[in-house]
Amino acid sequence: MSANGQNRHTRTSRLARKLAVAGTGAAVLALPLIGATTASAATPAAATTATTYPDNLDGWIRESLDIMAQHGIPGTYEGIHRNIMRESSGNPLAINNWDINAINGTPSKGLLQVIDPTFQAYHVEGTSWDPYDPVANITAACNYAADRYGSMDNVFSAY
Repeated sequence: MSANGQNRHTRTSRLARKLAVAGTGAAVLALPLIGATTASAATPAAATTATTYPDNLDGWIRESLDIMAQHGIPGTYEGIHRNIMRESSGNPLAINNWDINAINGTPSKGLLQVIDPTFQAYHVEGTSWDPYDPVANITAACNYAADRYGSMDNVFSAY
């Protein structure tokens, strides 16, 4: 290899190492600079896939737990499930039209029976703004319980 070719190889290798440190996105943008012919040359071998959750109580709790983990909201499957069964028996469309909240015009709604002002105040980014959406309801209620009681796991009655 000529001295010029070896020098070019050294510079290309150095550039490739720097881009690897900067991340795959920068490496893909620089592919033409280092002579790669396809984007797959800089793409990791195993692509990550989004988790799919079943559309049932188990799936809603598990999806909420994953979102809660991303936002640092404590809680366990058991604590959430226990409170859901007490509050709504697992019915995401449950509404309480008889307690003091309902009398005051803000009935409790959803799996964890959250009133609208609490849902809005403790809504977690990345979830629906619909208080009847099971994942949004669980996640907002757990966010509220974490703020008020330390965790949904510490709630053993109406909250």
